[in-house]
Amino acid sequence: MTRLGERIAALIAATGPIGIADYMALCLFDPEEGYYTTREPFGTAGDFTTAPEISQMFGELCAVWLHAAWQAGGAPERPLIAEIGPGRGTLMKDMLRTLARLDTLLSAEARVFMIETSPRLTQVQKATLAGAPVAPDWVSAVGDLPDGPLFIIGNELFDAVPIRQYVKTATGWRERVVGLDGEARLAFLAGPGAPDPALLPPDAPGAPEGAIAEIAPARTALMQEIATRIARRGGAGLFIDYGYAKPATGDTLQAMRGHAYADILAEPGQADLTAHVDFSALSDAARDQGLAAHLLTQGDFLLGLGLLQRAGRLGAGKDAAEQDAIGAAVERLAGPQAMGTLFKVLAIAPSTATVPPFSTSD
Repeated sequence: MTRLGERIAALIAATGPIGIADYMALCLFDPEEGYYTTREPFGTAGDFTTAPEISQMFGELCAVWLHAAWQAGGAPERPLIAEIGPGRGTLMKDMLRTLARLDTLLSAEARVFMIETSPRLTQVQKATLAGAPVAPDWVSAVGDLPDGPLFIIGNELFDAVPIRQYVKTATGWRERVVGLDGEARLAFLAGPGAPDPALLPPDAPGAPEGAIAEIAPARTALMQEIATRIARRGGAGLFIDYGYAKPATGDTLQAMRGHAYADILAEPGQADLTAHVDFSALSDAARDQGLAAHLLTQGDFLLGLGLLQRAGRLGAGKDAAEQDAIGAAVERLAGPQAMGTLFKVLAIAPSTATVPPFSTSD
């Protein structure tokens, strides 16, 4: 048991079981021993590799989309370009380099912000972005951004926002909690709390005993905050994550350590905890604020923006090993057996500004 695990066990012993959302928040964001405050999770030496770390092409194509969204929004002056949950800063580095080549006016006028809560990751990002065409500023929340049209991107953001889980028992749905077993070890239990049936997935009434349902009010609240800002001042948002297009019962909570699945309760603070994203809930949250929401798979998004063409140009004149590496990156980013289908891309914007490769039917 880790020191954080011992603290969580002591908390439970003193006050009772805690919900999954509280457990995730402690494991990921505890100021002293949380995963994102103490570890370097990204890349081959960490616990997982995100799309920007696989290839520069990912960030370049995201920049192409944000530039098109800025133009579709009337090319407003002094726009804010922001990344929320920016990891090591690799995505923004590639985007700023690409935007400087695409449009010197936008690059000169844009105000760039990194939305980051971790002081340690902030220092990593500052090192990554030293010498970038536009010097970013750092804030800790969307509400800290200055006024202006907002063009925001979040890659693998919502999967780490804590969720709540419910388990089907013989007496109905009950909140799933983390408590202590007979040997004082962390264990999943069914708590006394019952959910609002309207919040459960459509297949919940017929689910068998032991089934798990997930809801994510914190994710919805974050999307509502972003969407409200865009609806009021203009802009667009692009959010890439793994998840599902329609809600259904199922346990998607997982722990990752060393690029492998780990026990969720075994080493609190030492493994990444995530859950699949319900994109229909995020889309509804954006639409509730008057925005349009469009969804594609990551493969369709990247291929629609010219991934293959960019790979061809990037590999031109390179040796066989480099060309093979570029081809492998394309397959990993867009292939249906890799990230291409599981990962989805959600675009939100005013209804007057549909930006390719999205269409009004997406």
